[in-house]
Amino acid sequence: MIPSSSIQALGALLALVAVAAGAFGAHMLKEQLTAGLFEAYKTGVHYQMYHALALILAGKMYHDSSKPIFSYTASAFLLGIVLFSGSLYLLSLTETRWIGVLTPLGGLSFLIGWFLFAKGFIQTDSQNLPF
Repeated sequence: MIPSSSIQALGALLALVAVAAGAFGAHMLKEQLTAGLFEAYKTGVHYQMYHALALILAGKMYHDSSKPIFSYTASAFLLGIVLFSGSLYLLSLTETRWIGVLTPLGGLSFLIGWFLFAKGFIQTDSQNLPF
């Protein structure tokens, strides 16, 4: 299991990288890439930021509850960032089309992460019921 503080720090660092990648894209790539490739790049940045923030929350939930499901959630989000956003970055920057086969796997990893998150919240809530 990844320690909760490491999950949160990783989320913060990945958010920082998302901001830097967004700025790089807006200032350096917008004129260099086709509209479609630039949109793919921006999608990678957006999903990285959303899931970096989700990583921070998953780390907090893991810290507060000690439930391993929140560590698994963080792992799924991290894998999703690498596969989804990473493949979109590589596709945009290198125009290597085959790398796009990894993007749906990253999306699936995000979906698994959100499912695990919901399951973890439901399990946590059910333990706090008064009956």
